[in-house]
Amino acid sequence: MELHICLEGRKGLAEQLYQQLRAAIDSGHLAAGTQLPPTRLLAEQLGVSRKTVAEAYSRLTYDNLLSGVVGRGTFISPRRPLQANEAKPIVLAGEATLERWRQRATVFDLSTQEAPSRYDFAGGISAKTQFPFDQWRACLQYALRRSQRHPERRFPAQGLPELREAIAHHIAFARGVHCSAADVLVCNGAQQALDLIARVLIEPGSQVAMEDPGYPPARQLFLAMGARLQAVPVDDEGMCVEQIAEGTRLIYVTPSHQFPLGMPMSERRRHALLARAAELGALVIEDDYDCEYRYHGPAADALQRLDRHGVVAYVGTFSKTLLPELRMGYAVLPPSMLRAVNVARSLSDWHSPSLPQWALARFISDGHLNRHIRRCHEIYAARRERILSRLDSDLAPWLTAVPTNAGFHLSALAAPQVDVELLTSMARHVEVGIYSLAPFFTEAPVRAGLLLGFGAIELLDIDPALDRVRDTLQSLS
Repeated sequence: MELHICLEGRKGLAEQLYQQLRAAIDSGHLAAGTQLPPTRLLAEQLGVSRKTVAEAYSRLTYDNLLSGVVGRGTFISPRRPLQANEAKPIVLAGEATLERWRQRATVFDLSTQEAPSRYDFAGGISAKTQFPFDQWRACLQYALRRSQRHPERRFPAQGLPELREAIAHHIAFARGVHCSAADVLVCNGAQQALDLIARVLIEPGSQVAMEDPGYPPARQLFLAMGARLQAVPVDDEGMCVEQIAEGTRLIYVTPSHQFPLGMPMSERRRHALLARAAELGALVIEDDYDCEYRYHGPAADALQRLDRHGVVAYVGTFSKTLLPELRMGYAVLPPSMLRAVNVARSLSDWHSPSLPQWALARFISDGHLNRHIRRCHEIYAARRERILSRLDSDLAPWLTAVPTNAGFHLSALAAPQVDVELLTSMARHVEVGIYSLAPFFTEAPVRAGLLLGFGAIELLDIDPALDRVRDTLQSLS
């Protein structure tokens, strides 16, 4: 590196060099850990003797500002923060608002979670080992070539037209969603879609209804925006629609694979929900987070397909079907919402990165997405069947599976004698990660049980892991 040192005259050169280096260190221009040039090199750069530089370095070392490492060189020493005369931070005028956001912790806050267990039944995590990295790499290379040729410098907040077209075709085929590319908004994951919809629809005090138990990040988002949240209980048919309160402005549901219990919303209840939303003038957010995977029975179309009044915003994600790292999601919005959400998106972060959008559009149009889903479907089906067979056999005295036919997690309700929190704690001691249903409830009585994801655990690991769970349950009994 070349330092910006300015020496004047030919006297007191070591002192000048010392003072300028010390000032650079004290001001932070030379950060801790920065390597200084060797004495011979710096002397040549400054046109002074090597002895002059060595003397300055020696004084800085004596002051504990420099440290030498044998065989490596001379480095700026770590500095302790200055304590004297420090100004005390003031309490900001917006402290109450800041505190409201600080309280919005979720069960998915990775900073508070322990390291994954050897056998981990975490929900919502896809099988990364199955991802077609070679095909994705080719699509990224296509995107880079496309970027070189693209004359535009601005991109639509709604998303690239080719990706919106690809998404519209995919969800029409896979989920029966009725839409065109003009209705699709590309987002950075489904969570951004929820945020944008809530941002344009919710004001402090707005009434929002969502399932109980339900998806904690959605709950925390609505609360952070000042909503009054109604926790609507669910039964075997899904959300108890008749309990949705008057004045509700927004209804959040997971009708195809209720999160976290897993049961689908019945046809009768779906029609009742749409009628209730139309009566209230409320928007329904349909979060269809993992329903490309269905295992038996006729495929149920998305709730959005039944909508005749423009009250459903359909939200989907590629984090479950592909990779969470992509942070790619989408929303199909009714005409009444589209313009407002586009404005909010533009003011928020302009648009999603264009390179992943081009790559994903190519990935879908070349058929890689459907092939990947079919491949993962076989893998998830085998894992699911193995877990269900164990729940029906040696784990039956303690756990009962909740009927479900979609997604890549299932829930199991615990018998009255099972202390679920103690079970999850003891299971971690034997390197098994299982997760309680309790954090997903707010007001409804907690139904003791486990959420068992099978996206991240290999088929051959399921039996050894559940053997340890069984042994733990026996010891607790």
